[in-house]
Amino acid sequence: MNQPDSRIPADADAPVETLHVGKWLSLRKRGRWEFAERNNPGGAVIILAVTPEDKLLFVEQYRVAIQKHTIEMPAGLVGDLHEHGDEDVLLAAGRELEEETGYRCARLQFIHEGPSSSGMSTEMIAFVRAWDLEKVGHGGGDESENIIVHEVPRAQAGRWLFARAAEGYSIDPKLFAGLWFIEHTQP
Repeated sequence: MNQPDSRIPADADAPVETLHVGKWLSLRKRGRWEFAERNNPGGAVIILAVTPEDKLLFVEQYRVAIQKHTIEMPAGLVGDLHEHGDEDVLLAAGRELEEETGYRCARLQFIHEGPSSSGMSTEMIAFVRAWDLEKVGHGGGDESENIIVHEVPRAQAGRWLFARAAEGYSIDPKLFAGLWFIEHTQP
């Protein structure tokens, strides 16, 4: 006999209501729970990139939602553009790495996937490691972005991030998971 799991809220399987649909996000409600849902089915990808000189690639950009400059790892949405609608996470990682940083890699390795904010969004984020990087362009993002690329020696990355936070930058906490993955991933 199956017993109901008392840890699951009673309204967890209530019908989903759509509160609003935007271009990139939809606001949904299930029972008393409100959450955001990405309109692209592929989720997002964070690229763990280390240059041949053992420098980590970080990107700096202004994020309107939080009204701050941020430091992040190269990242992007999977299948966000019509011409990339059927791409998988590895193809998106390679495309975003080159677009944002000007680096191309010889190989991509899927590391891990999990929710970006499980209490508020259905978005899943994949971490992908880029291997054997080669500089092929300037980076900086597409025409809608103004990205600054930072190349930081791996041994100094943690201290560098905390120094940027002290200067007022918003530091995405997922960067520290990324640093851990870099140190614990084999080629």
